[in-house]
Amino acid sequence: MSNLVSVPKNGSLANTNSNVSFPTLSNWLDDIFNRDLPSVFTSNFNTGITLPKVNIKETGDAFIVEMAVPGLKKSDFHIDLDNQVLSISTETKEQKEENYTRREFGYSSFKRTFNLPESVNDEKINASYVEGILSIHLPKKEEAKQKPARSIKIS
Repeated sequence: MSNLVSVPKNGSLANTNSNVSFPTLSNWLDDIFNRDLPSVFTSNFNTGITLPKVNIKETGDAFIVEMAVPGLKKSDFHIDLDNQVLSISTETKEQKEENYTRREFGYSSFKRTFNLPESVNDEKINASYVEGILSIHLPKKEEAKQKPARSIKIS
């Protein structure tokens, strides 16, 4: 005859008969993500309020913002700059509802904003949209560009 041991979600095999119970990080995260949230937040399906994912890279002479937005056209995007705030948005008309069994991407309307550092040369910003990725190139001002290291001789 074997004894079955019930293992809690956190994987701990510590003695659970103790009267003192300390929350573990795993239990704490489970509590946060498993609370009774409206189904719009816990659904596996796109509800139209998702935001595209963004990567931001910094090089010696620029910042590059890359946004994953498949299925759109260049003309769908509105990119604005106002007081060092970059706004990327789109408003597309509702498409005819198709019979999806699962839909995890598709952006009807969204707006993402980013505060730009003062080191960005806002006169030379440009954007491109290739294979579902919107790329915005934000060049740095000359004085902010990273200069190569140099050796200084001692006299």
